[in-house]
Amino acid sequence: MTWDQYAEAWAGLHGGFDPRRASVLVRGWVRLAYRIGSWLGARRVTPFTVTLAGVLLCLAVPLAAPAGAPGLAFGAALVLLAAAADGLDGAVAVITGRVSRAGYVYDSVADRIGEAAWLAAFWLAGAPAWLTVGAGAASWLHEYVRARATATGMPDIGVVTVGERPTRVAVTVTGLIVASLAAVVAPGWVPTVLAVAVAAWLILQLIGLGQLTVAVRAALR
Repeated sequence: MTWDQYAEAWAGLHGGFDPRRASVLVRGWVRLAYRIGSWLGARRVTPFTVTLAGVLLCLAVPLAAPAGAPGLAFGAALVLLAAAADGLDGAVAVITGRVSRAGYVYDSVADRIGEAAWLAAFWLAGAPAWLTVGAGAASWLHEYVRARATATGMPDIGVVTVGERPTRVAVTVTGLIVASLAAVVAPGWVPTVLAVAVAAWLILQLIGLGQLTVAVRAALR
Protein backbone atom coordinates (compact mmCIF):
# COMPACT_ATOMS: atom_id res chain seq x y z
CA MET A 1 0.00 0.00 0.00
CA THR A 2 1.40 3.39 -0.99
CA TRP A 3 1.44 6.40 1.31
CA ASP A 4 -1.35 8.10 -0.65
CA GLN A 5 -3.53 4.99 -0.48
CA TYR A 6 -2.89 4.71 3.24
CA ALA A 7 -3.68 8.40 3.82
CA GLU A 8 -7.00 8.03 1.99
CA ALA A 9 -7.91 4.91 3.97
CA TRP A 10 -6.86 6.60 7.21
CA ALA A 11 -9.02 9.62 6.37
CA GLY A 12 -12.00 7.35 5.79
CA LEU A 13 -11.61 5.97 9.30
CA HIS A 14 -11.19 9.41 10.90
CA GLY A 15 -14.16 11.39 9.69
CA GLY A 16 -12.59 12.39 6.37
CA PHE A 17 -9.64 14.18 7.99
CA ASP A 18 -6.79 13.96 5.46
CA PRO A 19 -3.41 13.56 7.25
CA ARG A 20 -1.61 14.93 4.19
CA ARG A 21 -3.15 18.32 4.94
CA ALA A 22 -2.56 18.17 8.69
CA SER A 23 0.06 19.92 10.76
CA VAL A 24 3.67 18.84 10.47
CA LEU A 25 3.44 16.97 13.79
CA VAL A 26 0.26 15.04 12.92
CA ARG A 27 1.39 14.33 9.36
CA GLY A 28 4.76 13.13 10.62
CA TRP A 29 3.20 10.81 13.20
CA VAL A 30 0.77 9.29 10.68
CA ARG A 31 3.56 8.78 8.15
CA LEU A 32 5.75 7.17 10.83
CA ALA A 33 2.88 4.85 11.76
CA TYR A 34 2.53 3.99 8.06
CA ARG A 35 6.20 3.08 7.75
CA ILE A 36 6.34 0.99 10.93
CA GLY A 37 2.96 -0.57 10.15
CA SER A 38 4.21 -1.54 6.70
CA TRP A 39 7.27 -3.17 8.27
CA LEU A 40 5.15 -5.11 10.76
CA GLY A 41 2.60 -6.11 8.15
CA ALA A 42 5.33 -7.46 5.87
CA ARG A 43 6.35 -9.75 8.71
CA ARG A 44 2.78 -11.01 9.18
CA VAL A 45 2.28 -9.30 12.54
CA THR A 46 -1.47 -9.04 13.11
CA PRO A 47 -3.30 -5.95 14.44
CA PHE A 48 -4.50 -7.99 17.43
CA THR A 49 -0.91 -8.88 18.32
CA VAL A 50 -0.01 -5.18 18.38
CA THR A 51 -3.10 -4.38 20.48
CA LEU A 52 -2.24 -7.16 22.95
CA ALA A 53 1.35 -5.92 23.21
CA GLY A 54 0.02 -2.46 24.08
CA VAL A 55 -2.20 -3.90 26.84
CA LEU A 56 0.69 -5.88 28.33
CA LEU A 57 2.86 -2.75 28.36
CA CYS A 58 0.10 -0.87 30.19
CA LEU A 59 -0.34 -3.65 32.75
CA ALA A 60 3.38 -3.44 33.52
CA VAL A 61 3.11 0.24 34.52
CA PRO A 62 1.52 -0.35 37.98
CA LEU A 63 4.16 -3.01 38.63
CA ALA A 64 6.98 -0.55 37.93
CA ALA A 65 5.66 2.72 39.38
CA PRO A 66 5.91 1.86 43.12
CA ALA A 67 9.67 1.17 42.75
CA GLY A 68 10.77 4.76 43.41
CA ALA A 69 12.39 7.10 40.90
CA PRO A 70 13.60 4.40 38.46
CA GLY A 71 10.21 2.70 38.49
CA LEU A 72 8.32 5.93 37.86
CA ALA A 73 10.60 6.85 34.96
CA PHE A 74 10.34 3.34 33.53
CA GLY A 75 6.56 3.53 33.88
CA ALA A 76 6.55 6.73 31.80
CA ALA A 77 8.54 4.94 29.08
CA LEU A 78 6.09 2.04 29.12
CA VAL A 79 3.15 4.43 28.67
CA LEU A 80 4.85 6.00 25.65
CA LEU A 81 5.47 2.58 24.11
CA ALA A 82 1.87 1.55 24.78
CA ALA A 83 0.62 4.76 23.15
CA ALA A 84 2.75 3.97 20.10
CA ALA A 85 1.26 0.46 19.94
CA ASP A 86 -2.21 1.98 20.18
CA GLY A 87 -1.54 3.92 16.97
CA LEU A 88 0.23 1.08 15.20
CA ASP A 89 -2.48 -1.56 15.50
CA GLY A 90 -4.76 0.57 13.33
CA ALA A 91 -1.97 1.17 10.84
CA VAL A 92 -1.28 -2.56 10.54
CA ALA A 93 -5.01 -3.22 10.12
CA VAL A 94 -5.30 -0.71 7.26
CA ILE A 95 -2.12 -1.81 5.50
CA THR A 96 -2.91 -5.53 5.71
CA GLY A 97 -6.60 -5.10 4.87
CA ARG A 98 -7.75 -6.38 8.25
CA VAL A 99 -9.89 -3.46 9.38
CA SER A 100 -12.94 -4.87 11.14
CA ARG A 101 -15.67 -3.85 13.53
CA ALA A 102 -14.44 -6.46 16.00
CA GLY A 103 -10.96 -4.93 15.87
CA TYR A 104 -12.46 -1.54 16.66
CA VAL A 105 -14.12 -3.01 19.76
CA TYR A 106 -10.93 -4.76 20.86
CA ASP A 107 -8.97 -1.54 20.46
CA SER A 108 -11.49 0.44 22.54
CA VAL A 109 -11.50 -2.17 25.30
CA ALA A 110 -7.70 -2.23 25.29
CA ASP A 111 -7.63 1.56 25.69
CA ARG A 112 -9.89 1.44 28.74
CA ILE A 113 -7.87 -1.38 30.34
CA GLY A 114 -4.66 0.54 29.71
CA GLU A 115 -5.97 3.75 31.25
CA ALA A 116 -7.21 1.85 34.31
CA ALA A 117 -3.70 0.41 34.69
CA TRP A 118 -2.14 3.90 34.49
CA LEU A 119 -4.44 5.23 37.19
CA ALA A 120 -3.74 2.16 39.32
CA ALA A 121 -0.03 3.01 39.00
CA PHE A 122 -0.70 6.52 40.32
CA TRP A 123 -2.63 5.09 43.26
CA LEU A 124 0.00 2.47 44.10
CA ALA A 125 2.71 5.14 43.96
CA GLY A 126 0.88 7.44 46.39
CA ALA A 127 -2.06 9.27 44.77
CA PRO A 128 -5.37 9.29 46.74
CA ALA A 129 -7.67 6.38 45.88
CA TRP A 130 -10.80 8.53 45.67
CA LEU A 131 -9.13 10.86 43.20
CA THR A 132 -7.93 8.06 40.92
CA VAL A 133 -11.36 6.43 40.97
CA GLY A 134 -12.98 9.77 40.10
CA ALA A 135 -10.57 10.34 37.21
CA GLY A 136 -11.20 6.87 35.86
CA ALA A 137 -14.97 7.28 36.11
CA ALA A 138 -14.84 10.63 34.31
CA SER A 139 -12.78 9.28 31.40
CA TRP A 140 -15.01 6.20 31.16
CA LEU A 141 -18.11 8.43 31.07
CA HIS A 142 -16.48 10.59 28.38
CA GLU A 143 -16.07 7.54 26.12
CA TYR A 144 -19.43 6.02 27.06
CA VAL A 145 -21.36 9.15 26.10
CA ARG A 146 -19.65 9.25 22.70
CA ALA A 147 -20.26 5.53 22.10
CA ARG A 148 -23.95 5.80 22.97
CA ALA A 149 -24.34 8.93 20.85
CA THR A 150 -22.82 7.29 17.77
CA ALA A 151 -24.96 4.20 18.34
CA THR A 152 -28.01 6.46 18.52
CA GLY A 153 -27.21 8.22 15.26
CA MET A 154 -24.51 10.83 15.71
CA PRO A 155 -22.70 10.70 12.33
CA ASP A 156 -19.14 11.21 13.62
CA ILE A 157 -17.17 11.67 16.85
CA GLY A 158 -19.01 14.91 17.58
CA VAL A 159 -16.07 17.02 18.69
CA VAL A 160 -12.41 16.63 19.61
CA THR A 161 -12.39 17.58 23.29
CA VAL A 162 -9.60 18.53 25.66
CA GLY A 163 -10.05 15.17 27.37
CA GLU A 164 -9.22 12.81 24.51
CA ARG A 165 -6.85 9.86 24.89
CA PRO A 166 -3.73 11.79 23.78
CA THR A 167 -4.38 14.16 26.68
CA ARG A 168 -4.53 11.22 29.10
CA VAL A 169 -1.26 9.92 27.71
CA ALA A 170 0.38 13.33 28.08
CA VAL A 171 -0.87 13.78 31.66
CA THR A 172 0.27 10.28 32.64
CA VAL A 173 3.74 10.58 31.14
CA THR A 174 4.28 14.08 32.54
CA GLY A 175 3.05 13.08 35.99
CA LEU A 176 5.29 10.01 36.17
CA ILE A 177 8.36 11.87 34.94
CA VAL A 178 7.91 14.78 37.36
CA ALA A 179 7.23 12.32 40.19
CA SER A 180 10.44 10.43 39.34
CA LEU A 181 12.40 13.68 39.59
CA ALA A 182 10.69 14.51 42.87
CA ALA A 183 11.58 11.06 44.21
CA VAL A 184 15.25 11.98 43.79
CA VAL A 185 15.28 15.52 45.17
CA ALA A 186 12.27 15.57 47.53
CA PRO A 187 10.70 12.13 48.10
CA GLY A 188 8.02 13.55 50.37
CA TRP A 189 6.54 15.46 47.46
CA VAL A 190 5.89 12.40 45.30
CA PRO A 191 2.30 11.79 46.51
CA THR A 192 1.49 15.46 45.98
CA VAL A 193 2.89 15.45 42.44
CA LEU A 194 0.92 12.33 41.61
CA ALA A 195 -2.25 13.78 43.13
CA VAL A 196 -1.86 16.93 41.02
CA ALA A 197 -1.45 14.83 37.87
CA VAL A 198 -4.57 12.79 38.63
CA ALA A 199 -6.49 15.97 39.48
CA ALA A 200 -5.45 17.44 36.11
CA TRP A 201 -6.70 14.25 34.44
CA LEU A 202 -10.04 14.56 36.24
CA ILE A 203 -10.52 18.26 35.47
CA LEU A 204 -9.70 17.81 31.78
CA GLN A 205 -12.11 14.89 31.54
CA LEU A 206 -14.92 16.92 33.09
CA ILE A 207 -14.29 19.82 30.72
CA GLY A 208 -14.15 17.40 27.79
CA LEU A 209 -17.38 15.78 28.92
CA GLY A 210 -19.05 19.18 28.91
CA GLN A 211 -17.79 19.87 25.38
CA LEU A 212 -18.95 16.47 24.20
CA THR A 213 -22.39 16.87 25.79
CA VAL A 214 -22.95 20.12 23.90
CA ALA A 215 -21.89 18.49 20.61
CA VAL A 216 -24.09 15.45 21.20
CA ARG A 217 -27.14 17.60 21.94
CA ALA A 218 -26.55 19.57 18.74
CA ALA A 219 -26.04 16.44 16.62
CA LEU A 220 -29.06 14.54 17.95
CA ARG A 221 -31.47 17.44 18.30
